[in-house]
Amino acid sequence: MRRRLLFALLACGLVFSAAIQSAHGAEVTQTADARLKAIYDAEWAWRMDQFAQVKDSEGWSASGERLPRVDPAAQQARLAYWTKVLAGLDRIGVSDLSAEERVNYAVFRTSIEALANDVRFKGYEMPFNSDSSFWAHLAPDRGLRDADEYRRHIARMRDIPRYFDENIANMRNGLARGFSVPRVTLAGRDASIRPFTNADPAANPFMAPFDQMPDSIPAAIRSELRRQGEEALREAVIPAYVGLLDFMQQEYLPQARTSIAADAMPDGKAYYAAQIREYTTLDLTADQIHEIGLSEVARIEAEMHRIMAKSGFKGDIADFIRFLRTDPQFIAKTPRELLSYSAYVAKKMDGKLKDAFGLLPRYRFTIRPVPDAIAPFWTAGRGGLEACWMNTYDLPSRPLYNIPALTLHECSPGHSFQAALALEAPARPDFRRETYFSGYGEGWGLYSEWLGGKLGIYETPYEQFGQLSYEMWRAARLVIDTGIHSRGWSRDQAIAYLRDRTALSTHEVETEVDRYISWPGQALAYKLGELTIRRLRAEAERRLGEKFDQRAFHDAILALGSVPLPVLERRIEEFIAAGGR
Repeated sequence: MRRRLLFALLACGLVFSAAIQSAHGAEVTQTADARLKAIYDAEWAWRMDQFAQVKDSEGWSASGERLPRVDPAAQQARLAYWTKVLAGLDRIGVSDLSAEERVNYAVFRTSIEALANDVRFKGYEMPFNSDSSFWAHLAPDRGLRDADEYRRHIARMRDIPRYFDENIANMRNGLARGFSVPRVTLAGRDASIRPFTNADPAANPFMAPFDQMPDSIPAAIRSELRRQGEEALREAVIPAYVGLLDFMQQEYLPQARTSIAADAMPDGKAYYAAQIREYTTLDLTADQIHEIGLSEVARIEAEMHRIMAKSGFKGDIADFIRFLRTDPQFIAKTPRELLSYSAYVAKKMDGKLKDAFGLLPRYRFTIRPVPDAIAPFWTAGRGGLEACWMNTYDLPSRPLYNIPALTLHECSPGHSFQAALALEAPARPDFRRETYFSGYGEGWGLYSEWLGGKLGIYETPYEQFGQLSYEMWRAARLVIDTGIHSRGWSRDQAIAYLRDRTALSTHEVETEVDRYISWPGQALAYKLGELTIRRLRAEAERRLGEKFDQRAFHDAILALGSVPLPVLERRIEEFIAAGGR
């Protein structure tokens, strides 16, 4: 009896001890979660103010009544704040966090490190590249929702002179230390400024939203808002853009550096390594990425030869690519024909979504042409929540056999589909909803192109070759980007490498290479992200066997929202361990 009593007391003690430990563990987790939440909530509120953002009616960030400060003092204040944030994160034990907050920690820390690095390397002294700029997207491309939004738009128009002055001062500092966009990529780029210097309100992009004011705004108020808009255009916007155009033509273009490699700039090797880390979220060196690229290029080349043979074409691969680039059957006769082709592919994909996804978004996108002011220098397309943009500039350079892959990437189930799911996702911290990682997002876009083949989207060998050409385009980027920025490649060498291995037009090849030259590291994200997702899928298929369901696999990826690729890998490992649920 004494022995049974002893065992009973011992068991009670163990249960009591376990209960105390469990309660202590829960308390530690709650405390760690609360500390992390306090840090990222405070930082997001501060960041909204720093970058002049307000919340719209749906809780998303929107432009406020001013433009952000970009002068060196403001930049250094941001670096000091983010350095303190990172120190605060160092004091939180990641193992003490709940599962969801561990993801929040990884997302938040990765994004803050990238923001801080950009200031450390004074990236603000090079505030544009051959693809994107600080001046081209200040004018909304459609009507605004209410009178308050128009008032904020007018206030921002008034703030443009100050904003441009600060950017110009930063660019002058960059020129002085050899930190600039390479001169060879800038030919003709000043043309994107010119439309905003037009004194005719009917032709200036800043006045376009005033032509689409909703009827819910009383007529008298609409008239007054237009008057104020035209006044701000005349007094602030046009003089600022005229001054910027003069600076670009007289100072920046003549003095921009003649070298093209990132590692030729001040602290260039470390800068390029930081760019690789920011855009891929992976710990890979330039040499490792270059070798991955060469391997992928060889694999895709073999597949291209197979598809060429399937088409019945007689000749070598160079002849086939020449045929694809020049035969009239592949060229849209009007912008509408190209847009209609894209719309057909998107609608065809609509019928396949139920086979590939368990959760479908309600939000719908439209397809629009890229605005004329930026189309000559823009990429072939870009997807977003409201619209999927297709470039209709220079139609012979936009062959139709590429449109299916482009539409899958940019529209559905690529970026527009992704954005709609993110909009309708369960409640998450604001910074999670609005943080974007290129490795995840662009990796999914390229994976969507590959998925189109499995779903039967490509109807002809030419469209199949177009998909492979686009995949080759992204694989070649790994070789070209690292070749330019760490191996001394010339622009001509890069152009030849891309031209000889894809069916991209000459215009697209040159535009893309200039993008890689002026935007180091960003182009690496696509293929490395796609390789990660395809590797994870193959692993899930192997380990789950008949239990594998691509709908659940895709839902598991997209339900995360945008995350660093290592976080995605951990999530899919959990997915497999849970039996594919």
